[in-house]
Amino acid sequence: MAFIDEYDFSLLKNEAEFMVIREVENQLNSIDFEVCKCNECIVDMVAIALNTVKPLYRFSLLGTLYASQAMTEESYAGNIRDAVAMAIKKVKNNPAHN
Repeated sequence: MAFIDEYDFSLLKNEAEFMVIREVENQLNSIDFEVCKCNECIVDMVAIALNTVKPLYRFSLLGTLYASQAMTEESYAGNIRDAVAMAIKKVKNNPAHN
């Protein structure tokens, strides 16, 4: 039996993913320049930002508490904001489509 079939990984969550998605939405709603908002571009923005921030995985209740504390730290939130801003500009200047 394959390793992935033996264990339940469905409860493993990356809190950074949820934070980045929310931040992309917030920044896109407040920017003063045009940027493509098709599915491909939005997912590219999220992926680019996630590749630059520290992941914040959780599995258990204790992990949820740890993740909640880390999410409230200004430096982590600032890293998320900066990564999203960079990702939006990168996709704006070089979208994956014509």
